[in-house]
Amino acid sequence: MTIPRLMVVDDDDEMRLMMTQFLQANGFFVLTAATEAEMEVHLSSGRIDLILLDVMLGAENGVDICGRLRNQQDVPIILVSALSADHQRMAGYEVGADDYIAKPFNPDLLLARVRAVLRRGRRSASLSYRRNTALYAFNGWTYDGKRDVVTAPDGFQVALSKRETGLLKVFLANPHIPLTREEIADGLDVTRNAAGGLDHSESRAIDVLVGRLRSKIETNPKDPKVLRTERGVGYVLASNVDVRNA
Repeated sequence: MTIPRLMVVDDDDEMRLMMTQFLQANGFFVLTAATEAEMEVHLSSGRIDLILLDVMLGAENGVDICGRLRNQQDVPIILVSALSADHQRMAGYEVGADDYIAKPFNPDLLLARVRAVLRRGRRSASLSYRRNTALYAFNGWTYDGKRDVVTAPDGFQVALSKRETGLLKVFLANPHIPLTREEIADGLDVTRNAAGGLDHSESRAIDVLVGRLRSKIETNPKDPKVLRTERGVGYVLASNVDVRNA
């Protein structure tokens, strides 16, 4: 099971540390940021499943940050604030916040709200959060999200099918993070069975799709160095990804 990756964005050192330690003790992987710029660095570096965003972030406004973030991606956001009036809560919801928690709060309440938002969002939002507006560079390759073009290290363009491109984007959003077949299916918007999992044929279809992508981007698809199998989990993009505006 993949550990959920949360980000706590708060300029109060003590509050940030308290929330981080509490969430880590309850099974989450936690990244921290004190500013919008630090938050953006984490978002550009890999998968984030949920953001806990302070409203009064020094000179920055968390509600405005939430609005900008929501225009770019679908990662779940919980606003945390000492401002708890109804109109202040509504301002947060209107810009796309998934929940709003008033300070001071009971840590157990925070935990319950985090789990509830994660259940609602599941994996699909976090696995496909990046819009097609960036240029991704990995292991000598580039993927231009605006033009939907993949270019090999030798400069030649490589044709990918729509499904192969979708799979590549799932991995580019999550470098060095082992992904289960279920998580990959969520990123590709594959419908799961009634139990929430994948049946044998659906799992096999993911394996075949990974094999096809390997045949396009690996020097030796039988001994993959970039798109590796993670035993007991699924697959992982074993490469750094440089992301910049296309």
